[in-house]
Amino acid sequence: MTDIETKRGLGSEMGDATQFVDVALLKESLLQSPTPAHLIEACDKLAAKAHLIEVTRLVLEVTSLHLDDGQLSLAGATVILRYSSRYDIVETLARNTLRVDPDNVSAQAFLAHVRVVSGDVAGGCALFSGMMERYPEKRANICEFISMSLLEAGYPVEALKILQSHLMNGDVTAALLNNIGCALGRLNRSSEALPWYERALALEPSPDASFGYACTLLKAGRLADGWQIYSKRDLIVKDKSAWYLELPRLGPDDDVSGRKVLLFDEQGFGDTIQFIRCLPYLLERGAEVTVVVPPMLVRLLSQSFPGVCVRDKWSFGREDGYSYAAPIPDLPYISGVMSVRDIPAAIPYLRADEGDVARFAALLPDRRPRVGLVWAGERRAQSEYDLADKRRSTTLAEMGAALTPVEATLVNLQFGGPRAEIEAWNGQPLFDPMGDVRDMADTAAIMKNLDLVISVDTAPLHLAGALGCPVWLVSRWDACWRWGDEGSGTPWYPNMRVFRARERSFAPVLQEVGRALRNWL
Repeated sequence: MTDIETKRGLGSEMGDATQFVDVALLKESLLQSPTPAHLIEACDKLAAKAHLIEVTRLVLEVTSLHLDDGQLSLAGATVILRYSSRYDIVETLARNTLRVDPDNVSAQAFLAHVRVVSGDVAGGCALFSGMMERYPEKRANICEFISMSLLEAGYPVEALKILQSHLMNGDVTAALLNNIGCALGRLNRSSEALPWYERALALEPSPDASFGYACTLLKAGRLADGWQIYSKRDLIVKDKSAWYLELPRLGPDDDVSGRKVLLFDEQGFGDTIQFIRCLPYLLERGAEVTVVVPPMLVRLLSQSFPGVCVRDKWSFGREDGYSYAAPIPDLPYISGVMSVRDIPAAIPYLRADEGDVARFAALLPDRRPRVGLVWAGERRAQSEYDLADKRRSTTLAEMGAALTPVEATLVNLQFGGPRAEIEAWNGQPLFDPMGDVRDMADTAAIMKNLDLVISVDTAPLHLAGALGCPVWLVSRWDACWRWGDEGSGTPWYPNMRVFRARERSFAPVLQEVGRALRNWL
């Protein structure tokens, strides 16, 4: 869509010695010329270095000094929504814009969007409906707003109905066509979605539409077409100023024999774990490979690929001699995975350290079978990702109620904030070894002591799959592209069983998993 577009990318806060210098220089320049375009440019520069907290601070400071500049407040709201989920700030800035300019359609759309994504779908839709009546000449733009709001909040059926109704009598825009493709893709109707993306791109090429089109091609199983477009995406990295992004990007036709190749993480831990399986392709062709990843993955990848140099990305300084660099999710494209038959089938391709396996074996209860549980994904900062994380996650209370009681030892594999839900859990005992976990290598060692892992769509799911552990995926109903539109299995992990939600609530599919678990026992 247009005005309310939330960009993919960037991640959690990362600081460096230049942070305060950058902020001071940007602030000084911005205060001399406080225009909406200048504010957005300055915040994008900060975000490119992953200074996301400073983005919010800068917006608040600049807009507070110019409260009578409604367009500046609107630009600030756009930036905050792009790089955070601080809907309270977005609402405050939008209201200030409306104080100055009561008929500002974009500011009104921000307020309606905030209601929808905050859970008041009826209230938000009522605001959008009122806008449709007041501004009939802007119905297409308003339809773009409301459909994307509904999509991000997890209502693709409703978004599709609104879009189809508008297209019967209203103007056609590239954003509307793109949103129809997105809605159909999230409804697991990928083949139907593709022509809508193609029409959108023919009308107005855009990076976001291309990315959606690529993911939908992949979801539809058209890997050869999908990877080619996917490889041209804007990289989703936390620090867009990293020196190795300046290196030539490795492609499938490049000769790597005797060359130094740097692979770096992009997007999330799950993507790194899923696609690192293709690394041996480069080694077989004579490349000298260095892998640069967050600290949580260094030890796991080092012990899994002993012939490869694995480095901590936050302490990895500039080095000479590299011929190419590539984001790890490009590896299937580089290595020629053009159909599901080409997916490397060597499972396991990740290894747990035997000493760590023995150490955790001594800590775990003796009673078998042991079943590991993961009920929530990481909660990321940006609005777009925060909403996706909500859609893919459930709670321990909901998962536990559906799966228990069972004649098994339950083992917690949940890391991060949602782990705190264990304190309020009063059901069947849940053994929690995660306090002794330092990194993903330790989590791998725990998994090798289990008989089954049950997880929502997040990194530990990929880890279990890559280790060859029996694993069950509890997939949200707008399934990620990598799991396809249908089916109870996946070619990416032959040891995985897929349970697909068929509605927004996880309750019915969790009941299905509970019945399957009792049958499995």
